[in-house]
Amino acid sequence: MDVNLVLFKKGGSQKAFSLPDSTTVIGRRHDCDLCIPLKTVSRKHCQLIQNKEVINIRDLGSRSGTFLNGKRIKEATLKAGDYIRVGPLIFLLQIDGKPEKIVPPPPAKPKPAKPKPAQKEIPKGKALAEELSGSFPEIEIDAEDSFLDELEDL
Repeated sequence: MDVNLVLFKKGGSQKAFSLPDSTTVIGRRHDCDLCIPLKTVSRKHCQLIQNKEVINIRDLGSRSGTFLNGKRIKEATLKAGDYIRVGPLIFLLQIDGKPEKIVPPPPAKPKPAKPKPAQKEIPKGKALAEELSGSFPEIEIDAEDSFLDELEDL
C-alpha cells in the first residue's frame, strides 16, 4: 500500500510526504518520522499506524488536538481523501494514488455569534443584586433600610 500525506501550503502549492509501511509519528521533536517544528504542535502529536489494508490515527495526548475532517479525535480509522489537521497544518491522505484530484478542504464554517441575553426590566424600588454583587437573587430596597443612611454618612 502506497500512502502519502499531502500538505497544503499557504500559496496553494502542495508537498507530498510518503509514509513508511508501519508506524509514523508526527510531532515537533526532531526524532519524529514527520517533524513539524511549530510551537502549536506537540512534541509527539499523533501517530499513524498501517495494519495490512487499514490505517488508523491516534492522538498522543496533544494539547491542541488532532482533527480528522474538521472533528477532534482521539483515535480513528482513515480512508483515502480524509483531511488531517495537526496544529495549523492540513494534510490530505492519499492511498494508492486515490483520490486522484487533490483539492484543499472546504473553508471552515464560521460559528454563529451567541445572542446577547435580554435585559431584564427592573421595577421601581427594586435593584437586581446581580448588578450589585453578581451572586444574590433579586432584593427589594425600602426607604426603611437603615444601612442606606449609614452609607450616606460615609
